[in-house]
Amino acid sequence: MAECPGMPETATSRFPPSIKFLAWNEAAERFSYYGMASILVLHMVRNLGFAENEAVTAYQVFTGAVYLMPIFGALLADRYWGRYNTILWLSLGYVAGHAVLAVWESAWGLLVGLSLISLGAGGLKPCASAFAGDQIPAEDKGLLARLYDLYYWMINLGSTVSTLVIPLLLDHVSARVAFGVPGVAMAVALLVFWVGRGRYVHVPPARHAPPAAAGPGGSAAGAVLRILAVFAPVTVFWALFFQYGSSWTLQAERMDRHLFGFQIAAGNVQTLDAAMVLTFIPVFAVWVFPALERRGVRVTALRKMAVGMFVTVLSFVAAGAVESALQGGATLHVAWQIPQYVFLVIGEVLVSVTALEFAFSQAPKHLRSVVMGLWYVTISAGSLLTALVAWLNRFQGVAYYAFFAAMMLVAAFVFAAVARWYRPVEAAPSAEAAA
Repeated sequence: MAECPGMPETATSRFPPSIKFLAWNEAAERFSYYGMASILVLHMVRNLGFAENEAVTAYQVFTGAVYLMPIFGALLADRYWGRYNTILWLSLGYVAGHAVLAVWESAWGLLVGLSLISLGAGGLKPCASAFAGDQIPAEDKGLLARLYDLYYWMINLGSTVSTLVIPLLLDHVSARVAFGVPGVAMAVALLVFWVGRGRYVHVPPARHAPPAAAGPGGSAAGAVLRILAVFAPVTVFWALFFQYGSSWTLQAERMDRHLFGFQIAAGNVQTLDAAMVLTFIPVFAVWVFPALERRGVRVTALRKMAVGMFVTVLSFVAAGAVESALQGGATLHVAWQIPQYVFLVIGEVLVSVTALEFAFSQAPKHLRSVVMGLWYVTISAGSLLTALVAWLNRFQGVAYYAFFAAMMLVAAFVFAAVARWYRPVEAAPSAEAAA
C-alpha cells in the first residue's frame, strides 16, 4: 500500500511502511461495521418485530452512540493511554459486540451487542485517523491530503464488499451467520493492527509530553473552539447522510429490485454509496480539483465542504421525488435511487473526506484525537436528530424528505458564512518517535 489508487503523485510518492497496516486494518474494520449496519434495520423489522419508525429510531440512536463515544476515547488517548493502546484495548469490546449479535438473537441481545460495539468505536474512531496522520514525517506534509484520500478509499473498499455480501447472507443463510462474518472481520482488523506494532510512530499522551505552545492559531482552547464552530453546521449533513442505511433502505424495500433476472437484497443497494466513493475520490483528486486550480479557482478545504453541503440538499430532493412516485402508486425500479446516491456521495467526498484533513491540520498537536472526537460528536448529534424526528413520527412520505432537505439548505448557508469567517492556520503534521 505504497501509493493511493488513482491519486496524483507528489515529490515524495511513497507512504511510510506503517501505513499499509493501518490502511488494511481500516478496510477490515469498516467491512465489519458497514456489513453489520447494512442489515440492522431489516433484521429489526423482519426478525425482531420492530415497526419501521421504531427500527429507524433504534438505528439512528445506535449510530449516534457510535459517534458520541469517540470523545471519551479521544480524551483517554490524548491524556493517558496514547492512541495505539486505546485502539488496541477498546477494539476488544468491538469484537465482543459482534459476537453477541451473532449468538443472542433478541432485543436484549441487540442492546448488549450494539452497546459493546459503541464502546469499541469510542477507541477506534477518534484515534485511527489521527494515528495514521502521526505516521507522516514533518518534511512530507504534502502527503497528508493523499493519506486521507487513501484512508477514505480503504474505508469504502471495506464497505463496498460488506454491503454486497452481508445482506445476501441475511436473505439466504441466517441472521447469525450474517452478523458472525463481520465479527470475524473485526478480529482480523485487530490482528492486522497488532502485527504492525513495531513499525508505528507514537506521539506520547499529554501527561508525558512537554507543554504545547500556543502556536499561530492562538491558545489551544481557542483553536478548538474555532474548529468546533466550523463543525457545528455539519451536524445537519450527518442527519441526512446515514439515512441511506435506514429510510433509504426501507424505501428500496418497496421498489422493484430485479437485476438481470436476480432480485438483489434491499441492503445491497447501500453498496452504491461505497462504490461511488471509490470512483469519485480519484476523479475529484486527479481531474476536478486540478482543473479548477488551472482555471484560477483556489480549492480550499472549507470551499470544498461548503459546496458539498449544498449538493447534499439535492440528495433528499431526489429521494422525495422517488417517494412521491411510490406514494402515487407507481412501480419503480430501484435504479431510480441512483440520482440521490450520486448527490449524497458528492457531498460525502467534499465534506467528510475533506474534514479529516481539515481537523488534523488545524488541531493543536496534543489535542488531535480530541478534535477528531469532536468531529464524530457532530455525526452523533446528526444521527440523534434523525432518531428524534423518526420517533416523533410527525413527517411521513414526501414530507419527511422535504423536511430534511429544507433543514440541510439552511445548514449549508450557515456553514458558508462560518467558512468565510474562519482563518485557517498553517500546521504541518508531525511524526515523533516515542520516548
